[in-house]
Amino acid sequence: MKKTPSVSSRADPSPQPKASIKGKKLNKAWLHDHINDPYVKLASREGYRARAAYKLKEIDEALGLIKPGQLVVDLGSTPGAWSQYVRRRMSPQGAAVGDLDGTIIALDLLDMEPIEGVQFIQGDFREADVLSQLELAMHGRQADVVVSDMAPNLSGISSADAARIEHLVELAIEFSQNHMKPQGALVAKVFHGGSYNAVVQRFKDAFHTVKPYKPKASRDRSSETFLVGLCLK
Repeated sequence: MKKTPSVSSRADPSPQPKASIKGKKLNKAWLHDHINDPYVKLASREGYRARAAYKLKEIDEALGLIKPGQLVVDLGSTPGAWSQYVRRRMSPQGAAVGDLDGTIIALDLLDMEPIEGVQFIQGDFREADVLSQLELAMHGRQADVVVSDMAPNLSGISSADAARIEHLVELAIEFSQNHMKPQGALVAKVFHGGSYNAVVQRFKDAFHTVKPYKPKASRDRSSETFLVGLCLK
């Protein structure tokens, strides 16, 4: 085993743990990729809070899901990029502010900076009282489209993470079955891994048509993908 020199040329003579050095290198690499990401730059120019807006945009442009006059529910909305995109789709001029033809309700555990025309509910989607708030905000209407960017805090334990992911997708499907029009659409983020096949099957059990999408704005190395369920069974 190679010994650490007793004197170092660094200002701090204490050697850093290998894990710490590796983590710093990964963070630096991520920051470099993030700064140079074309979708990050595009989001900055076009006023979106996150590059994630372009994931939903690509799916919507392929399938024509979001239209003026609709009721759209955004689950796992923070920081708000998906709600921003939906808001622009429902604006007669495609604007971020001003006239809005439709209803957008967003929900997340974390706080979200206000978006003009978007009603935000902060809370845990799994709690009955939060779900009741969402139902009240819908005023008895059924959603035309439900979009879910919900994702759990991953533990690194594959079996536990797979169960958490599957549970959140299950909640989004269950909400859609109870609160979405029969001809509506659910867009949900999922992850390739131990739960993927089970999640796909659950979509197929609930919807007549299921389409997987890996948008260009989703990084190649990311295991995330998106499932679109069309027309409830």
